[in-house]
Amino acid sequence: MKKVRKAVFPVAGLGTRFLPATKAMPKEMLTVVDRPLIQYAVEEALEAGIEQMIFVTGRGKTALEDHFDLSFELEATMRGRGKDLSILDATRMPAGAITSVRQQQPLGLGHAVWCARDIVGDEPFAVLLPDDLMFGKPGCLAQMVEAYNKVGGNIVCVEDVARDRTASYGIVDPGARDGRLTEVRGLVEKPKPEESPSTLGVVGRYILQPEVMRILDAKETGAGGEIQLTDAMAKLIGSQPFHGVTVDAERHDCGDKIGFVKANLALALKRDDVGPAIRDYLAGLA
Repeated sequence: MKKVRKAVFPVAGLGTRFLPATKAMPKEMLTVVDRPLIQYAVEEALEAGIEQMIFVTGRGKTALEDHFDLSFELEATMRGRGKDLSILDATRMPAGAITSVRQQQPLGLGHAVWCARDIVGDEPFAVLLPDDLMFGKPGCLAQMVEAYNKVGGNIVCVEDVARDRTASYGIVDPGARDGRLTEVRGLVEKPKPEESPSTLGVVGRYILQPEVMRILDAKETGAGGEIQLTDAMAKLIGSQPFHGVTVDAERHDCGDKIGFVKANLALALKRDDVGPAIRDYLAGLA
């Protein structure tokens, strides 16, 4: 069983839900307290042992790579003023640790993952959606890698969602359960509540075998006329082990404004440096 060394970050989206903030700035650079969303995802990947980050980007997204590059002018200025540079440690990536490829058309998540096929090669790989901020120790992907090392195959992160929300998720048709692991017998993309096989929704973390890229080669479209990753994953079921894992992590959907504001409040309240002041402010609003 090959080690999971590579991770794909689909980050080509336009972020229209956050306009005008995202007119000139990638939505993945929006900050939760003091770190951009992309940094939370990259740090999670590093903790899980990922060695190569693959950004699937679009036009106007160079800030994502710049964020993880050395900034000579900034560091020289900080050093000259006696500032602590350790705050930048998580943004200094070694040469070759981050690479990028363009998704030239917005054809869906499956297409975005497929764009990384030549870099992924014949290795298993992770997929992280930065919009889904997963907060926990150990991190979400580290917990998934632990499960992968036990059962192999394909692993998706799942959580129990409200039945009236199934049309917003890929939903698992569940088989046998073993603690936090659930056998995946089928996957349905965005089913109506009355047609959903369960309420186990797939959220933004995956560990997949490279064979999924061969399926995505066909560029078959699904829900919304897009190339759906869920549809491609479903075709692996039966030929490879496939499990969902419920992780011990706090999930914040930062793909919309309400989830983003909630994430800022939730993570700020956990911080020793800003938590007390935020708590006092909220108490004053009551």
